[in-house]
Amino acid sequence: MRPTTSSRQTPSKGGMTVQEAGKKGGNIVKKRYGKEFYEAIGKKGGSIRANAEDIRSGKVGRLGGQRVKKLIEAGKRALGEE
Repeated sequence: MRPTTSSRQTPSKGGMTVQEAGKKGGNIVKKRYGKEFYEAIGKKGGSIRANAEDIRSGKVGRLGGQRVKKLIEAGKRALGEE
C-alpha cells in the first residue's frame, strides 16, 4: 500500500509545500528586483483599480473609438477623399 501524502506536498521533489515554494520564489524576486519593484507594481494596480469604474462603464472604449474615428477622418481629408 502506498503511503498517503498531502496534495500540497510532492515527496519526489524534495517535499516542498506550495506555501514554501511561493515564499522561495517571492524571496528570489525580492532579491533580484528590490523593494522598489513591489512599490511600482502596487501603484500600477492601484491606479488601474481607481479607474475600474471607467472601464466597467465603457468610457474607455468609447474614448478609444472616438480617437480612431478622428484619425480616420483626418486621413481621408489628407487624401482628399472627403
